Amino acid sequence: MPDIHPLRIEVEQEEDGRLLASVPELPGVMAYGETEEEAVRRAKAVALQILADMIESGEEVPESLRALFAA
Repeated sequence: MPDIHPLRIEVEQEEDGRLLASVPELPGVMAYGETEEEAVRRAKAVALQILADMIESGEEVPESLRALFAA
């Protein structure tokens, strides 16, 4: 069975107090929230949209996620 590793979400606080969640493995995936939970939830939604676009356009998805589909 292949190794599947979750995408890591990093959260940092901006100077204005907002929290920024990003996914380093998927450049451009970042989202703001007033709470950590909100920022992480939004980043997950953006990451899923980006992954769907990558799959649809035939781009390579991160190695750790290729094993999610058997076909």
